[in-house]
Amino acid sequence: MPAKLAKLRFPKALDARLQFLLDEQGRKGRLSSGEKKEAEGLVQMATTLSILKLGAQVKMLKD
Repeated sequence: MPAKLAKLRFPKALDARLQFLLDEQGRKGRLSSGEKKEAEGLVQMATTLSILKLGAQVKMLKD
């Protein structure tokens, strides 16, 4: 299981959407409340995935 977790990637479509929202915030200086919630959710997903991957990589190194 750790090997599969270590290979997980944040989907390109979600990464592109997050990048669009961040760029939009940079251009406009703000996001709508819906866009802000969406961006926050995507950041939480990316962070959770990163933590899972890191834990799997550490476990694989210990084994």
